[in-house]
Amino acid sequence: MGRDFRWLLASSWTSNVGDGVALAAAPLLIASMTSSPILVASGAILQFLPWLLFGLHAGAIADRFDRRRLVMFANAARAVVLAALCVFLVTGTANIGIVLAVAFLYGTAEVFVDTAGSTLLPMIVQPADLGTGNARLQAGYLVANQFAGPPLGAFLFAAGTAWPFLLEIVCVSLAVVLISRMARTPVPPRGETGARTAVHTDIAEGIRWLWRNPPVRMLVIIILAFNITWAAPWGVLVLYATEHLDLGAVGYGMLTTASAAGGLLATFSFGWLERHISFAALMRIVLTMEVLMHLAFALTSIGWVALVIMFFFGAYAFVWGTISTTVRQRLVPAELQGRVASVNMVGVFGGMVIGQALGGVIAETWGLTAPWWFAFAGAALTLVLVWRPISQIVSAKPVMEETTEVQSSNEP
Repeated sequence: MGRDFRWLLASSWTSNVGDGVALAAAPLLIASMTSSPILVASGAILQFLPWLLFGLHAGAIADRFDRRRLVMFANAARAVVLAALCVFLVTGTANIGIVLAVAFLYGTAEVFVDTAGSTLLPMIVQPADLGTGNARLQAGYLVANQFAGPPLGAFLFAAGTAWPFLLEIVCVSLAVVLISRMARTPVPPRGETGARTAVHTDIAEGIRWLWRNPPVRMLVIIILAFNITWAAPWGVLVLYATEHLDLGAVGYGMLTTASAAGGLLATFSFGWLERHISFAALMRIVLTMEVLMHLAFALTSIGWVALVIMFFFGAYAFVWGTISTTVRQRLVPAELQGRVASVNMVGVFGGMVIGQALGGVIAETWGLTAPWWFAFAGAALTLVLVWRPISQIVSAKPVMEETTEVQSSNEP
């Protein structure tokens, strides 16, 4: 896939190790300070809220500057925020307010990392290789973020509250060094005149393009709807695992590990699936499994059963993430990749904010399994509505042709 792809892959994997550590450690830190489902869910909400505030601006900025350097600067900012948190933890001055503020600042930097980072792959590989490239990046996410990171984060948290965040600083800093080894990515073209326009004008241009492109528009709507239903129980998953399933802190980390194990199975199977099953059929299959898994979580109170369910959740979630990203990248022009990706991510994290807010209130009112029932009903209704439009999304003609030029420095 080329030298630049290898540096991108290495940076992504390394960063995901740190993020996976925090995936378990951050909720455990918040849960150690409060037992309120609303406050626990607020930790995730404040990390994702920046997508609603700054997501569209991050997309416009990614389409203006060197996207590789933007990822480097934003990751460096994440390291600084984590260092401040470690100081509060080591000195014993940390409280729930400080932790929630850190979640917000960290999430703000992550907006720019994820937006700019999502535009790099189409710039360094051929369109036909996007599926393979996304699968390998997703595999790194599963291994590092979901499989290796969470158990390590839970273990380190048990040893000392600051240790997992110190390790995350090392990982994020190393990710900056690795991506700096990539060749400088060209600044995206700015249209026929090349004139600099206002940020809000660029944002409006990206939104107009997306709205006038029915396949991409429908894909973003599907992602928004399913993230609302998915995030409702996920925001209180730490309480569901520790109180409803009695799994404890390490058992909570094992849930995300089980999800990653399922994703790894899908990683090895994705090439075969891509060759033998249409994207439309795969999208319908995985969204149907989403509905069934919510129902299964609502019905079980046994820890090992939940681990099995989470395994299959990870398998179909990997397939969905790879397909939806590949389809979007193939349908969006290079100069709009940042803005359209940002709208997509606003849908992803906007759905999470809405869903987690609902989940916290639902769990507080009706118990820890109630968010799963809400997710089951909402996902089932959404699936019925989007069943037919999925074919239109997949059959849309890609804007990127096989003759797309790849940088000469990226040749293997």
